[in-house]
Amino acid sequence: MSETTLAGRTVLVTGASRGIGQAIALRAAADGANVVIAAKTSEPHPKLPGTIHSVAAEVEQAGGHALAVQVDLRDEEQVVAAVEATVERFGGIDVLVNNAGAVFIAPTEHTSLKRFDLMHQINMRGAWLMSKLCAPHLANSENPHIVMISPPLDPHPRWLAPHLAYTLSKYGMSMAAVGLAAELAPAGIAVNAVWPKTTIATAAILNLLGGEAVARRSRHPEMVGDAVHAVVTRPASEYTGNLVFDEDVLREAGVEDFSRYAVDPEAELQPDLYTPEFRGLG
Repeated sequence: MSETTLAGRTVLVTGASRGIGQAIALRAAADGANVVIAAKTSEPHPKLPGTIHSVAAEVEQAGGHALAVQVDLRDEEQVVAAVEATVERFGGIDVLVNNAGAVFIAPTEHTSLKRFDLMHQINMRGAWLMSKLCAPHLANSENPHIVMISPPLDPHPRWLAPHLAYTLSKYGMSMAAVGLAAELAPAGIAVNAVWPKTTIATAAILNLLGGEAVARRSRHPEMVGDAVHAVVTRPASEYTGNLVFDEDVLREAGVEDFSRYAVDPEAELQPDLYTPEFRGLG
């Protein structure tokens, strides 16, 4: 793994109240980073674990400095306020991770316009807006990075026909990564996208995408947390414009044994959406 750490750096993570975002936040905290937990959940949810405040407490316990900011990415004023609060508290921004996401896996016939708008407003529009607002501050960092939690681009019908609306929103994030990498290169800001090679045991898997059976064949969110850490501790000038899988990033960083990430090391892993190995959930 890289010897570079995020100690003293400011990392803003959207959707960090649970799951992958929480794991990314805690990995940064382990280095002693300033971590901004930017998410919508400020009060306990009856069906979902975690709030911005509970994760902030975990960040502090892990060795980081936390700022919990309630933000709905669909609300421009709230996004502006979250960025301003981050800069006021920590003096700048070094890393932005656009992790927040809305998921609805269904064909066009069964996707309402409300669902379509929700996914595009949070996934693509929210990531674009947060990147736009953070960019001027990232430009002042010694090693600035933006990371999208979105997949490599593959226009094959197998990814477009079954759940077009969701794929459009996630591919929009990946296209933004490619475009912003070139656009922000003169400012020295790296932009990359990271996507899990296998399903990750999160609330989305448990509640929407296969339940306990798929969760048992998944990896823990820490897998993505470590992969994002490996990306954002690389020199921004040397690593930008990449759309990569978490496993490939970690292999390049020297990881050979992935068994510790498995929910059940004896179970056959479930490939995630947008991977060549994917054959369906369940």
